[in-house]
Amino acid sequence: MTHPHATPTASTGSTPNTRDTEAQPEVSTPGSPTPDSPTPDSPTPDSPTSDTVLTGLPTLPSLTDLRRRLTTDLDQAARTWLEHALDEAAAHPGIHGPISAWELRLAEAGRRCGAAHADAARVLILHAARAGADALSRVYFQGTADERRAVLHALPHLVSGPAALPLVEDALRTNDTRLLGAAVGPYAARHLDAHSWRHAVLKCLFTGVPVDHVADLPRRARGDGELARMLGDYAAERTAAGRPVPEDLYRVLDLTESAPPAPGPDHPHGKES
Repeated sequence: MTHPHATPTASTGSTPNTRDTEAQPEVSTPGSPTPDSPTPDSPTPDSPTSDTVLTGLPTLPSLTDLRRRLTTDLDQAARTWLEHALDEAAAHPGIHGPISAWELRLAEAGRRCGAAHADAARVLILHAARAGADALSRVYFQGTADERRAVLHALPHLVSGPAALPLVEDALRTNDTRLLGAAVGPYAARHLDAHSWRHAVLKCLFTGVPVDHVADLPRRARGDGELARMLGDYAAERTAAGRPVPEDLYRVLDLTESAPPAPGPDHPHGKES
């Protein structure tokens, strides 16, 4: 289907910590000077000037790939630190007292490995520590925005079911574009229900997160008439307000018009790696 081209909304690329009180895209739109619009905070220390190893990957990189990438890219001092952190986490896995040794290493990862590699290093440390849903929740809710993002990236490697969905749902209530990009990865693609997943797609559109970040988008959007209706409503609202319609909206709308998948059972819950 051919759609008229519109000027896409700008992606902020910021990392604000301000949370929405409502996750629906009707609340506000990027750049609108409304009371509900987020006010970006200063970038966190780990905010990179270039893409991280995990940024914008809708498919799941294996832990072996991450380890190989870091071994290649990090300098000797950073590699030595990471090997020690992984050995330490493997020797003392799980939660110990107010804070575990490997949790301290998570906090150091940005300084030790550099912002562009911190997410991947943290994912490897979380895996070495065999962090389960409880440990991941503690890191997520007590950690920085960078640590929360790493937890979201680690979910498909560590959680074999929907137990960690509250973390994804919390991230989807924010306007932190980097956190949102991590929240709509492979774990969300497998475990979010249809209603929540549709709103996650719209949240990406209205905050300027590229839909390339949405894992398994073609399969989940295929033949989804309800998503098509929501996209149409959102486009109409923006047009009526004299605002541009994100180009990504038309991409997703085209996917909804493709043939739906054959009837069959949903994928069983399980780890993606």
